[in-house]
Order: sequence, then C-alpha cells, then structure tokens
Amino acid sequence: MSTLTLQGAAEGYNAHRTLTVGSEWGRQWRRRRTQLALGFMVLLPLILLIAFEFGSDSSDEGGGRGQFSALVDVATAGGLNFALFTLFVSSGFLLVVVVALFCGDTVASEASWGSLRYLLAIPVPRARLLGVKLTVALGYCALAMLTLLATALAVGTLRYGWHPLRSGLAADIPAGEGLVRLLAVTGYLGLSLLVVAGLAFLLSTLTDAPLGAVGGAVLLYIVSSILNQITALGGLRNLLPTHYSQAYLGLLTTPVQVDDAVKGAISALAYAAIFWIAAWVRFLRKDVTS
Repeated sequence: MSTLTLQGAAEGYNAHRTLTVGSEWGRQWRRRRTQLALGFMVLLPLILLIAFEFGSDSSDEGGGRGQFSALVDVATAGGLNFALFTLFVSSGFLLVVVVALFCGDTVASEASWGSLRYLLAIPVPRARLLGVKLTVALGYCALAMLTLLATALAVGTLRYGWHPLRSGLAADIPAGEGLVRLLAVTGYLGLSLLVVAGLAFLLSTLTDAPLGAVGGAVLLYIVSSILNQITALGGLRNLLPTHYSQAYLGLLTTPVQVDDAVKGAISALAYAAIFWIAAWVRFLRKDVTS
C-alpha cells in the first residue's frame, strides 16, 4: 500500500503539528538573547531606583530645574509614578530595540544558522512558519513590557508607597483609577510598537543577517522620529508612523482625551498590517537556500 495520500503527502502528515507555538516558545526561551532581554527588563527599574536613591536632589545651579528634573520629582511620588516614569524613559529607545530584537531576529537567525531550509523540509508550510514565528515574537514583546511594568510597579510601591497617580497634566488620579490609566498607557505603547514589530519582521524575511533586520528597523524608526520634529513638513507628519507615539499622554488627563490615541492605534495597526502582508508575500515567493 502506498504511503502517500492523494495530495502527495505522507500518510499521517499533519501540517498543524510540524511546528507548534509551544515548541517555538521553548526554543526562543532557551536563547541567550531572550534571557538577557527579559533580564534587563527586571534590571532597569532597579537601576533607576538606585539612581534616585543615590542621586542628588539639589536644584540646578542655573536656577531652572527643567522638564526632566520635574519628571524625576513625579517619579518618586509613589509606585504608580515610578512605573509611569520607567515606561516613559524606556519607550523612546529601549523598548524599540527589544521589540526589533524579538521580531527582527526570529526568521533571519534561522537563515544565518542554515536551519531555515531544514525547517521547511520537515515540511513546515511557509505560511505556518511565519505565523508561529510572529506569534511567539509578539508574545515575547508583550512579556517584556509586562515584566518591565510589573517590576517597576513592585519596587516603586515598596519604596515609595501606594499613592495617587500624579501625571502633571491634571489633578491627582486615585490609585485604583491610576492603575487602570497606567495599564492603558502600557497597552497603547504596545500598539504603537507594532510598527517596529512589523518592519523588523519584514526585514527579517529579506535578509540572512539578524543584526541587519534589527538595526534597520531601529534606524528607520529613529529617522521617522526625527522627521516628525520638522514642523516644515506640515500635515505630512501625520503620515509618519511615529507621529502619535506620545498620544498616550492624553490618557493621563482629566477628562481622558483619546482622539490622538485612537488615530495612533489605527496608524500603527495599518502600518504593521502592511509590513506583515509584505513579509508573507515576499517569503512565500522566496527561494530559501540557507
């Protein structure tokens, strides 16, 4: 009796069992870069806490404290404020790098190791491979952000107590509502970083060099941020993927202002979808030799 089905596949073959999310999650968990990235999410709030403890709180010699000094003052007003400050200082670069690392390294690293062609030879359908890789990468991005938030909230509360959230944009927000606002800010930051995730994942399917995919996504994000500061561009800045990157500030006002946050979420999802579709189209047609 033939061991092949009418479709030409071996008897008992099930494409949905060739590469599972669980097995890929375990493979990525054992990688050193995953452990280091998540470890730094725990370490950063501790570094900030130590900096606050041993740093000078005296006024600047010039008499002006500046915006950053004001943010430092707010950061020590309670655990919620400390967590908010940690997210603020991380969102501009650190979280961008972490998201680019998880999403840009996932496919390109397999190609650089020469194992991508063997995965496809199992055979793992290409669309399934991309779907599992992207799902796990986004899962680790979410885990990194939640680890950062939970650690900052825990150490900040232990040191500075559980007090109302002081945003500096409105009156103090009660602690319970402040926690909800903080989670909303985290969620929005996660949505806005989908642009980086989509771009890094696309570049990961175009190159065999993981650092090229990661660095390319970070570089283009920085360029977009710089262009967004050029007021001469006028309305064209609204089309930049980073234009609404700080729209989460509207979630800290009273009443809450969500107009820019909604626009930013739609923009991020649209850019991410375009990048992911391009990645699928390119990879499904790609001649994989590595």
